[in-house]
Amino acid sequence: MELRRDVFHAIADPTRRAIIDLIACQPVNVKTIAKQFDVSRQAISLHLKILTECNLLNVEERGRERLYIAKLENLNEVYVWVKQYRKIRATRFSSLKSMVEEVDESQSEKVFKKSKKDKKHKKSKKKKNEKSDKRK
Repeated sequence: MELRRDVFHAIADPTRRAIIDLIACQPVNVKTIAKQFDVSRQAISLHLKILTECNLLNVEERGRERLYIAKLENLNEVYVWVKQYRKIRATRFSSLKSMVEEVDESQSEKVFKKSKKDKKHKKSKKKKNEKSDKRK
């Protein structure tokens, strides 16, 4: 069975995401990367292999040292994929906001009408009390 290696596979693992963060600013060797994690150097090598196969890292040989260099432009595929859902979410939030504003507006009208009605009721009650007080 052939494994499908793509950008999404690469960023699925939190350790690989952390490695990308570490390498994003400058080229780094395996030893430096391995020091940052509480896993074996072999595990880090496997993560680096996957990131390389997913085309998110380049390996540059400098003497006996192998430096890993980030190819961040390849993360654009993730950005494009997420962007479509961001638009859907924005549309839903906009619809929700409209619904809330409509409900809020209708509730405000009800409260306003009720308070007006209550004021009238209080006035008429007050007048009745005043009349009954005058009779006494």
